Amino acid sequence: MLRGINEPEVLPHLESLQFDTSNLLFKRNLAVSELYHDALRDEAGSTLSSAGALIAFSGEKTGRSPRDKRIVDEALTRDDVWWGPVNTKLPPKSFEINRKRAVDYLNTRENVYILDGYAGWDPKYRLKVRVICARPYHALFMHNMLIRPSREELENFGQPDFTIINAGQFPANPLTEGITSKTSVALSFENRQMVILGTEYAGEMKKGIFTVMHYYMPKAGVLSLHSSANVGPSGNVSLFFGLSGTGKTTLSADPRRALIGDDEHCWSDDGVFNIEGGCYAKAINLSAEKEPEIFNAIRYGTVLENVDYDKDTHVVDYDGISITENTRASYPIEFIPNAQIPCLGGHPNNIILLTCDAFGVLPPVAKLTPSQAMYHFISGYTAKIPGTEMGVVEPQTTFSACFGQPFLVLHPVKYATMLAEKMQEHQANVWLVNTGWNGGAYGTGKRISLKYTRAIIDAIHSGELETAETVKSPIFNFQVPVSCSNVPDKVLDPAKAWIGTPESFQATLRDLGEKFVDNFKIFEDQATPDILAAGPQL
Repeated sequence: MLRGINEPEVLPHLESLQFDTSNLLFKRNLAVSELYHDALRDEAGSTLSSAGALIAFSGEKTGRSPRDKRIVDEALTRDDVWWGPVNTKLPPKSFEINRKRAVDYLNTRENVYILDGYAGWDPKYRLKVRVICARPYHALFMHNMLIRPSREELENFGQPDFTIINAGQFPANPLTEGITSKTSVALSFENRQMVILGTEYAGEMKKGIFTVMHYYMPKAGVLSLHSSANVGPSGNVSLFFGLSGTGKTTLSADPRRALIGDDEHCWSDDGVFNIEGGCYAKAINLSAEKEPEIFNAIRYGTVLENVDYDKDTHVVDYDGISITENTRASYPIEFIPNAQIPCLGGHPNNIILLTCDAFGVLPPVAKLTPSQAMYHFISGYTAKIPGTEMGVVEPQTTFSACFGQPFLVLHPVKYATMLAEKMQEHQANVWLVNTGWNGGAYGTGKRISLKYTRAIIDAIHSGELETAETVKSPIFNFQVPVSCSNVPDKVLDPAKAWIGTPESFQATLRDLGEKFVDNFKIFEDQATPDILAAGPQL
């Protein structure tokens, strides 16, 4: 049985996946109120916040499990995929075992939820995505994160381009070839399916679709980007690259600029477009004073994940970490008052590479040459933030190619080459902005104030920094502005802000430079001499 907006091709698709369509109640694209009702009735711990958001809990896993992601080893994609620690092969037979295990589990549920939506705001490139799951919280999450079809679009949705089968409450079998734990996130491009077992963290679905777009979009000549994007009153677009926790969502939510999107975009020959229909913001330490746009977006229709709250008043404690530091809010992008709907923009004027430097030696802002831009895009240096992934309890130095290595399917140089071509064609300025530590390393220095980072971004958008006086930094050879409105000069120069001796600063800077050089060795065979020369000079 199928409840919700019906159309003839839905049930045959489910039958082809071996779902029990004669006995199960499938609930397709329910209204938000109905998903609230089912979540509050059926899901342990689910409740309402004082602001009307649905508070939900993801169970044991409160972050992504990248070590459990697999891509099926298939003839269609075998020669394209960047195999290695990010993309691990899974035998086709093991995928079939996982899919049968997931479908068999879902066939035992009283209700199965179907959510049909789009990935990509540009109709020329969007994918039709179908999510099949057992938790109303998961259905509401993907209702927020995918682009919501109109009633007419839903009635004529047809066959999906990609299907997520989420049976996260049921474990994978570690005895299955290629599976190493009870958690499995497996993608098959030949079957155009993703199967989730052993994790109820909703972010796996969101990032799974991002991974899918990282395969299909470059094939169509479109660059997929782990970035947020906004646009100013004059139409000037900015892209913000960075891993979770570096400030993509926070810095792109600017009341003076329209938000195109907070995390995932594509850059086509026509400009940029958002992949998603919503935002997935970190909620830790959230306040109305620091991040009013995000704070006020948390209301009826929003999903709040794994947050602490007062059991009497249901007021959320955004500083609470009793469950995880990776507390999250998922809401439709139109909950941001100045969202750009549809989420499309022109070609970027400024590209901002966000990094969280745990050593405290990189400047808060530097202007990059084209070669430096490519070097640092491929390097993707940052620090993983506590709670973003399972097991990360303090910042960890990491290099994540293209500022999104966990989601890349093709070799990083493929994406970097496409970016270089687009930057050159559209004459975009490129900036490195450090949102990490200043005055010393983690544990000694302090995190750079958000107000200073906002002031730097404002100066980029106003054109102030484009013409500002700069000095060349040692080893990395960055062009660092000597002044910026509303930012102390001492903060702009990490050597002057350093609490320790000049010798300790130089030693720490050199140590970080050596880490860059060591990391880049895996790209040397495909990098041009100009890109290699743009790295640290030791």
